[in-house]
Amino acid sequence: MASPYSKEQLLTMYRKMYLIRRFEERAGQQYTLGKIAGFCHLYIGQEAVAVGPVEAIRQDDYMLSAYRDHGQPLARGSDAGMVMAELFGRGSGYSKGKGGSMHIFDIEHHFYGGYGIVGGQIPLAAGMAFASRYRNEDRVTVCYFGDAAANQGALHETFNMASKWKLPVIYICENNRYGMGTAIARTSAVPEIYKRAAAYDMRGEPVDGMDVLKMYEAVKDAAAWCRAGKGPVLLEANTYRFRGHSMADPANYRTKQEVEEERKNDPIPKLRDYAIKNGLGADADFERIEEEVKAQVDAAVKFADESPEPSLDELWRDTIVEPGEQDVRPRERVLGVKVTNWPKYPSGQELKVTWDLEPREQAEAADKKAGLSN
Repeated sequence: MASPYSKEQLLTMYRKMYLIRRFEERAGQQYTLGKIAGFCHLYIGQEAVAVGPVEAIRQDDYMLSAYRDHGQPLARGSDAGMVMAELFGRGSGYSKGKGGSMHIFDIEHHFYGGYGIVGGQIPLAAGMAFASRYRNEDRVTVCYFGDAAANQGALHETFNMASKWKLPVIYICENNRYGMGTAIARTSAVPEIYKRAAAYDMRGEPVDGMDVLKMYEAVKDAAAWCRAGKGPVLLEANTYRFRGHSMADPANYRTKQEVEEERKNDPIPKLRDYAIKNGLGADADFERIEEEVKAQVDAAVKFADESPEPSLDELWRDTIVEPGEQDVRPRERVLGVKVTNWPKYPSGQELKVTWDLEPREQAEAADKKAGLSN
């Protein structure tokens, strides 16, 4: 049976996953050298969870993540040098070095953070999805969160609202099996996160997060579901991080044998093997990509290292938006690149809600079904 994917698709996915892997390895190295301060949460092992969804949605769809947030913006097209500079705390970073590792933000590529508060992005994603529906946009919002965030109260409040209002949002739980250093099964009565969707009449499914093609197919189908007005989707991406929770974590709560066993399921060589087996790539194609990516990451580290520290004057800037103040376009500011596709949104003053948020007939039917009404 012929593969449903093109050679270009597979090589693009491979390039993006390989970029994330090499970027993160160098970020870990630079942290050890003292070039990156604070916390630094690496994405090594979870690359398929970022790349599959990015390839499955549109460029103008929204995306948010937790603090393990280097992989998604790189997959969406963010400049690797500016992301690395942000990790270094340099002025040429996306947020002038003020966000750091946990708060990557790239409006141009519709990546809206990077949030250090566990679960903080979950209600924000519902708000963005609500805005899309309010504006009559054909957009979906993709929101990543970790398995430990599934126990936050905000998740349950948000799922109820998202389902009630049929919001076009896809929640992807990156279940890497450990909330910091504690196994999910030790903290959750129901460790299968996707099962929680049923409580809110919400679609929920598990996905192999170590297979980029399975992630691609799951999110492609979920996006079509959302665009059709059928409501939110919860996908549990079962994945594994090969490094500790953060660079400060020795990961002594799991054995080396466990990690080595999981490495056999590495999503990057898995995709390479699939492509070669199906005649959609040769060793030379992948070797060329790997050399190009290594040079790209080397250049990103050099760019970050040579970038200036932010001025002390920057301490009081960008804390509020003044009326009429223009958006700062980071790639224009740093690289002098003319950005022509900067997002524009209606003010909202000319819009009206075009659907009944709490339809009475639906509520009465639900009461009757539940035996609460005669």
